[in-house]
Amino acid sequence: MHRLARTGGTAGLLRWLAGRAEGWAGLVGPDGTVLHAAARTAGAMVPDVAGLVAEGASALTERGVQAYAVDTGAYTALLFPLSVFPPGVGDDTGPVLAVVTPRPVATGLATLLADVVLPLSLCLQAETLERKRRRVDLAESRGREAVLHLLMTGQLSIAQQVAGALRPRLPDPVRVCVVECSGGGRDEVARVCVDADGGRSWIVRCPVYARHLILVMPAEAKEPEPGAVPTDETVAARVGDCVVGVSEPVPLADTATGYRQAFHALAVARELPARHARFGVSPDPALVVGPAGRRWADELLNPLLTHVPRRPQDPGSQELLATAASWLAFSSHATGHLKVHRNTLAARLRLIGELLGLDLHRLADQAALDLALRVRSTPAPACTPEPAQSGSPASGSPASGTSASAASEAAGGLDAILVRPAVRDWADQQLAPVLGAEETLRTWVRCEGRLGPAAAELGISVPGARKRLTRLETVLQRSLLRPPSARYDLWLALRSRDLTAAA
Repeated sequence: MHRLARTGGTAGLLRWLAGRAEGWAGLVGPDGTVLHAAARTAGAMVPDVAGLVAEGASALTERGVQAYAVDTGAYTALLFPLSVFPPGVGDDTGPVLAVVTPRPVATGLATLLADVVLPLSLCLQAETLERKRRRVDLAESRGREAVLHLLMTGQLSIAQQVAGALRPRLPDPVRVCVVECSGGGRDEVARVCVDADGGRSWIVRCPVYARHLILVMPAEAKEPEPGAVPTDETVAARVGDCVVGVSEPVPLADTATGYRQAFHALAVARELPARHARFGVSPDPALVVGPAGRRWADELLNPLLTHVPRRPQDPGSQELLATAASWLAFSSHATGHLKVHRNTLAARLRLIGELLGLDLHRLADQAALDLALRVRSTPAPACTPEPAQSGSPASGSPASGTSASAASEAAGGLDAILVRPAVRDWADQQLAPVLGAEETLRTWVRCEGRLGPAAAELGISVPGARKRLTRLETVLQRSLLRPPSARYDLWLALRSRDLTAAA
């Protein structure tokens, strides 16, 4: 009996009791509702067992006795009340153990049932507490996920308000860390993280990748204490099968940028013996487009920013902006990030494409939209303060139209932004590691970032193309094959170089 209580719990005990009674065993509520049940065989079910048990449970509750028996012509129902909560805690009215056995009742069965009341009650208490603990853990996990989503979409004040009810407080500035764990190992890695930094990091189970754990960590001081080991390095050293990627220090408002950096570092760390990498210094393209680039981004996004849904249940501009950012970052995995059905995601993307006059199946239009969203989320003073050239297509009047044609013209004005000296310098820095050996990269980008067509054009197998791109990930220190991918930045860099060469 006690072995079953430890290994099988309530279900194991009830199955064992049904076998000993050669009939039916179950737990019923005070009103006769069957909560759990087990029968020796399918044919051992008693006719109208629910009615028989309900009658006994009602009598047991009304009379307040410690045991009750109901006899019929062929069966006897034995009932014993269970105490799920300690005295004075919770509801005193607990479930009832009911056993229906053929007559005559086997010798010692009533004593056996009296003995099983205690371990069965303890099993119920443990299982009830476990269910409550899981609900609390799930609620906390969803709350942390919601805070991360708010940070990723730039809603900093709301994220801080929600985080105020949880622990710890959101740090600022931060490093974002992505830990790739083995299957089912996220809980253990989370415990290691808490132990390593004393619970200062904001830990979130990634809603997109089931093996990823995201840490929003306080950025280290300029002068770390002697002998202090950063949390990310500690985790990589203590958990033997995990891979860790870490961003540069970024303001809390730039958590989305930090996540992209950490994800790129993770792609590099997979190829390193230490299984740990930090993002290399690389400017964001949104920082080098200048005022002309900001005007271009405003003009491109204006139809989306001013969109008013026709019906209250339709997505508004903020939802569409969040959808676009999530899809550009996570591709089809955005359904898990946004918690929407794939058909809902597809419908929103069609609407976004129609509003902006873009074909979101094309990598060029994806890259333009991604850059525009990043420019919009970057504070204006951070952009390179280079005045736009006179006569530039992007230096016209401020965006005021809301038509798709105006947005399409704005998308075409991207070339004028990509020939700016600051952008050309940025492109040279991005492509410097692969200059002279960029055939695979150019082919992959030209094939819209699709592996199969790129392999066919290169005349190699798909696994061969994948290996080449994996090596390029290490050289470029960017993720290419898994989103968030650097394909948008690489398209922009290649386009900038081509425009410069053609000038």
